[in-house]
Amino acid sequence: MNFTAQQLRDADRRVREMSSPERQLQAALHQAEGYRNYLASLTGLLTAIFVLKGQEDLSKLAHTPRWIVIGLLITGFLALIAASWLGVLAVHGRPGEEIMLEAGRLLQYEKDRTRQVWRLVEWARWLALLGVLAIAGAVIVTWVWPGKK
Repeated sequence: MNFTAQQLRDADRRVREMSSPERQLQAALHQAEGYRNYLASLTGLLTAIFVLKGQEDLSKLAHTPRWIVIGLLITGFLALIAASWLGVLAVHGRPGEEIMLEAGRLLQYEKDRTRQVWRLVEWARWLALLGVLAIAGAVIVTWVWPGKK
């Protein structure tokens, strides 16, 4: 494709704007907000699914599968709670965090905060995946493992 000189200048200007520390921080925070909302709804949905579709009484399971289910549920919900907490930290930061009102320090803060937000969101994603898999595993165990006779 051929682009005009004006289109190339406009694209170059947009790239410079998008790569600025301020814009990068805004994009990171926006993505972190989406993950935080996703984690909250996912946790609620999984809780509802387990309550509605799992066995009503885990005591009907044999000893080993019962403890497997309990372990998976604890792991899953702790992972989802940790993921949610990391999502909140990514979006809101730590309470009382001071930002120096000097141009160089502000730019450094924006760069550092952007990296921190991406790192927190990445951990939250993996913990959410662990939580989902653990809870899904618990539900599957309750469905397929025979109960006590």
